[in-house]
Amino acid sequence: MAKIRTGTEDYARPIRRLLVGLLVLFLLGLFLLWRIDSPRVERFRAALVDAVVPNMEWALVPVTRLSGMVENFQSYSRIYEQNQELKRELQQMKAWKEAALQLEQKNARLLDLNQVRLDPKLTHVTGVVLADSGSPFRQSVLLNVGARDGIRDGWATMDGIGVVGRISGVGERTSRVILVTDSSSRIPVTVQPSGQKALLSGDNSALPPLEFIEDNDQVRPGDRVVTSGDGGVFPAGLLVGQVVMGSDRRMRVSLAADYQRLEFLRVLRSHELESISDPGGLLALPLPSSPVPEVDAEGEAAAKPVPGAGDVDEEGSGYAEGDGGADG
Repeated sequence: MAKIRTGTEDYARPIRRLLVGLLVLFLLGLFLLWRIDSPRVERFRAALVDAVVPNMEWALVPVTRLSGMVENFQSYSRIYEQNQELKRELQQMKAWKEAALQLEQKNARLLDLNQVRLDPKLTHVTGVVLADSGSPFRQSVLLNVGARDGIRDGWATMDGIGVVGRISGVGERTSRVILVTDSSSRIPVTVQPSGQKALLSGDNSALPPLEFIEDNDQVRPGDRVVTSGDGGVFPAGLLVGQVVMGSDRRMRVSLAADYQRLEFLRVLRSHELESISDPGGLLALPLPSSPVPEVDAEGEAAAKPVPGAGDVDEEGSGYAEGDGGADG
């Protein structure tokens, strides 16, 4: 069945073709106009732009609005990211605030405890760490104080918070400090608050183990570890660290000193221990519970002769009292 065409369709198609052809010719002419290099054509182009472009602002409005919407969306995205970042920082600040309050309370208690000076003779000399010879086999540092400053072997060193080590080797101007973490280090310690005695043995690791604990059941992670003063190796009461449970299920110590930033060390002057030559002098005589009167046995014997006893002469013979006269 043949398709019936209306009059409108018969005229619409030629008109579309005509318009497309005119548009193509216009664009081609515009292209050629912009490609011709001539002063007259240049002036014509300038006049054409001045006449047409100001009147085309209405055509640029959608583009301007669209670009503004894109910029606003990008700005909103940045604001949202900043808001999320501020929320995360605020959450961290809350955690830091809680930690700061706990540290403030702990600091107040420690300041209160520091009012008691355990040993008035215990002074210190501060030295600068010159070199660090730490290695997998030896843990030590070098200080810029030595014999001219009165430093002696065996004195304890601290970084202001906890025990770092002891002096092992003194020169005229320098001295070497063997750290607590060194494998040759052995320190008698006390675990608080249980009061258990133990030995802190270095093993070249950041968490030296506790050995020879009196009662392992009394020691728990988080307990405070201080020097015991046994053997005169270190003064008593110096902070060492806290008890932690190692990966090998052994009780170890998280050291209070910051071994990653050893810049200044405090060398404690330990006074000489007084040697005891007479142990008996330390013991006091026991006091009697009730006074006992003194008795003069010889005086009582002379004042009260025993009845029935005879007087003995020089020859060793005698007679008893109350006997009648004896005739020869």
